[in-house]
Amino acid sequence: MTTPDVAPAPPLTFVIFGAAGDLTRRLLVPTLINMTRSGLVGSDLHILGVGIETGGVEMLLERLEAFLKTSGDMDDPERQAAWQSLRTRINYISGDFTQNGVYKEISDYLGHAPSANAAFYFAVPPQFFGDIAEKLSENGLMNEATGAFRRIAIEKPFGNDLASAQALNARLLNHVSESQIYRIDHFLGKETVQNIMTTRFANMMIEALWNNNYIDHVQITAAELVDVGMRGKFYDATGALRDMVPNHLFQLLAMVAMEPPNSFDAESIRNEKGKVLKALRLYSPEEAAKNAVRGAYTAGPLAGHDLPAYTQTADVAPDSNTETFVALKLFVDTWRWAGVPFYLRTGKALKARDTEVVITFRQVPFAQFPRHGSRPELPPNRLIIQVQPDEGLDMEISIKSPGLVLKTAPVSLDFRYADRFDIGRQTGYESLFYELFVGDQTLFQRADGIEAGWAAVQPFLDLWAKGGKPDPYAPGSTGPASADKLIERDGRKWHQINGKQGSKRV
Repeated sequence: MTTPDVAPAPPLTFVIFGAAGDLTRRLLVPTLINMTRSGLVGSDLHILGVGIETGGVEMLLERLEAFLKTSGDMDDPERQAAWQSLRTRINYISGDFTQNGVYKEISDYLGHAPSANAAFYFAVPPQFFGDIAEKLSENGLMNEATGAFRRIAIEKPFGNDLASAQALNARLLNHVSESQIYRIDHFLGKETVQNIMTTRFANMMIEALWNNNYIDHVQITAAELVDVGMRGKFYDATGALRDMVPNHLFQLLAMVAMEPPNSFDAESIRNEKGKVLKALRLYSPEEAAKNAVRGAYTAGPLAGHDLPAYTQTADVAPDSNTETFVALKLFVDTWRWAGVPFYLRTGKALKARDTEVVITFRQVPFAQFPRHGSRPELPPNRLIIQVQPDEGLDMEISIKSPGLVLKTAPVSLDFRYADRFDIGRQTGYESLFYELFVGDQTLFQRADGIEAGWAAVQPFLDLWAKGGKPDPYAPGSTGPASADKLIERDGRKWHQINGKQGSKRV
């Protein structure tokens, strides 16, 4: 078993609402197995599942074990041993979590648990977030007067527009303090996302250039190879903008654009990230129309099979106006970033799975190097932060080609996490769960940041609510042609989507 670099989390009961659901099987339990294997949690972690499905703990264990076997999680002896240890500390309550009876059972369980500490995870549809928080409070389960901690962890989506996010925040904060709320964006659990701050603030040669004097523009891409699949009902009510931009992409943007915090404690970091989101330029309807593109994939081949058009997908309205792709041009109105455009794009059924941040630096003021034939001018330097799937960093620079003639050649200096570190079968939730258990909110979103993100995308939501159709794009492409025009009218091009570092110049 791996010895952790930090002390194990304190004893607690992890209460999972929606314990028999897909999220629990696919991510939560594998994460807890990884944490048990690495020593981040000890034998004093207990899990209490709560769900509407009838049956006892054996029903839950059978479902979890069946998934773990088919997913390959049990192939490793150490993971198998970790699961065998963990399963002995799992219990289950069957019942309707909108009714008080379930909370009486939870209270009784915690009253006899080895520790009164508890964290409540909402692995349920978002319409139940407020109900569960309210019931927990009304039944005294959020009371920390005895010295035990009580925390809630909430998955996205956190609202579906500015008004609903404000209403949910108000309802939560009426029953639970901000210090007890951990709003999860799983992107913040990824090593490469957390490494953005280290890359900037631990390297003077990078941070010294991190401003509008040297940076031409920033691109943030979250491309998905998968289509909507069986999630038609959810996706048709959500769309690419709501699903990805005010949470995942804005968190990446905030990490890139934030000012150096006074310290690396949770509030200092969240203060600086919040300032960035509040500085996003709020567009008029005319500006929103000029600086946004939306698309929806058509029928065509994708990854070796024929994909139906989005509007032909199960549980999607045939006349749907919902987008499966979005591209935006945004500005952060601060001294550091004045005039620097941030280009964001995300979509489904694209060429590859590829999440990255590309920092493009300005051209050198004057290049004395001779041009040879049709070779283009000296390319700009780029820093590419690859979030997934090939996690790492790539710095693109120019060097002299070997030979007697002075010629320049572009090269990539790249680093991949997998080449240097054993990151194994990590889910990305390990650091999030650990911070939840120890009470560090650094990797979690605060109410004001959530609302600032929704405020920035609200002009686009309002514009598209008035009608119009998304632009079509072929499966396996890089999105609609209008997205290329969005950036090319500024004399720039999108960085190529291929999910791999290096050799991606356009």
